[in-house]
Formats: sequence, C-alpha cells, structure tokens
Amino acid sequence: MIKLLAVDMDGTCLDGRSRMTDEVLEALREVAANGTIVVPCTGRNLECIPHRLAAGVLYESNIADDEKNHDLYRYVITSNGARVTELILGTKKKKTIFRAEIPMEQSLRIIRECEKHKIAIAAHVNHHYLAQGKMFAAAGRVVYGKDAAGVYCARNVGNFIEKNRHDVEELQFYFPGTKAEECLRKILSNYPDVIAAYSDIYAEVFSVKASKGNGLKAIAEHLSIAKEEIACIGDGENDLPMFRQAGLKIAMGNAVAELKEQADYITGTNREN
Repeated sequence: MIKLLAVDMDGTCLDGRSRMTDEVLEALREVAANGTIVVPCTGRNLECIPHRLAAGVLYESNIADDEKNHDLYRYVITSNGARVTELILGTKKKKTIFRAEIPMEQSLRIIRECEKHKIAIAAHVNHHYLAQGKMFAAAGRVVYGKDAAGVYCARNVGNFIEKNRHDVEELQFYFPGTKAEECLRKILSNYPDVIAAYSDIYAEVFSVKASKGNGLKAIAEHLSIAKEEIACIGDGENDLPMFRQAGLKIAMGNAVAELKEQADYITGTNREN
C-alpha cells in the first residue's frame, strides 16, 4: 500500500507555462482524500511554491481553492531538499523536520568572491527568495508570476545574510557569459562541502547533504513509513535522489533519460495533465 506520494513541481505538476491546471490539482486532492500523504518536492523555496497549491495553507487569501487545499498537504521539501518543513495547519506556524544548509560564514565567502566578477546573486534564505537589486527582483517576479509572494529585493544579498545571521538553503549565481561561468566554477572548486547544478545562464549551489532524497528519507523516518510504501514522480536530474528513496518510481514523459531508465512507469508529459 502506498502511504506517501512525493511529487515534483516544475516540469511535473506545472505545464510548460508554469501553470497548475484544474485537472492536476484535482488529482492531488483525490490522492490526499484517499488517505495518502502528498508531499510537494521542489527546487523552489517555500514561499515560491505554486500559488494554487499554497492557497489556504501558507497565506491568508480569498482564493476559492483555500478551503479545498487546506488539508491537501502538510509536509513540503523545498530548495532541492535543503529544508523539509511541517506546516501547522490552521496557523502560520512552521516546524523544521530537516535542514541541510550552507553555513553563513561559507556562504559569505563564496558570495564575496563572486562579487568581484560581476556575477548576479540570489539566495534562498529562511524560506524567502532574495534577489540582489531591484531589476533582478523584478525579473524574479516576472518569472514566478503569481508564485512570487516570496521574492524579495536585497540591496546586497551578502550583507543581508551577515546582518541577519542566516545559514543559506541555496545560492544562485547568474553569469553573463562563459568567462564568468569559468570564474564561478573555479571559485566553487575550493568548497568541497557544496555542489552546483549548472544551466546555460546560472548555477544553483547547495550543501552536499541537501537532496530531495535526503529530505524524503527524513519525512519517512519522521512518520515511520517504509520505502516500499513511498511513491514518487518527477522529471529532472534533481529527482534522481528521490527515486532512490521510493518503492514506486514514476517518470514524466518529458523526463530526462536517466530518470526514465530508473522508473517503474513512464506517464504523459507535463503538457498532458
């Protein structure tokens, strides 16, 4: 019997335009109504999870989904597993179940080195998304759209972290060209306690102990749920550690090849609900 469903967000529950459709939302509600624990798993920070999913759980809102979503989920894996949070339903309180963050001092050293090379900086800090500068923050709000409740502008991300004494869930560095990327790779090579996932224009940097798999394992231990009682579904490389903690593995039709190879089932794409 499947007791827990760990479900990825972007590329899985969200379509190509970052929308969660009525059909997907209703499917998740049906799973939860049947007694299975639904756990959203995402690279996003907590306050940038899809707004339709967050309605009635994290924010005060008049959205019609509020009441229906109130009991949809209780546990959330965010920032690629850097944080696992239990939401105390009916309140604004949160309880941390697991955390694997970059220590403040190490984060500051990395940031200060990157500042010398004019690399744009953002960070997931205490469930918020911090973007350095007004233009960068505005761009983040455009990207996230209605999901941008947790995007904040910081004049200087490093100064904010230092002033508030926060460890960091995830650092993000946006590079304008190959030279900046080479500089970033060289800087990070001196920090064996962090790992980086690169795209064409930016890199996500997090603790080597942070993964969706470690986050899922922490929830399973917290709830005394066996691996054979866990199902998961995803599309990206960052879902591979989650697959290793689940008894039933489902890959999206748009998933990367390695995920499909390890899946028990392959379903439709994220454009097909």
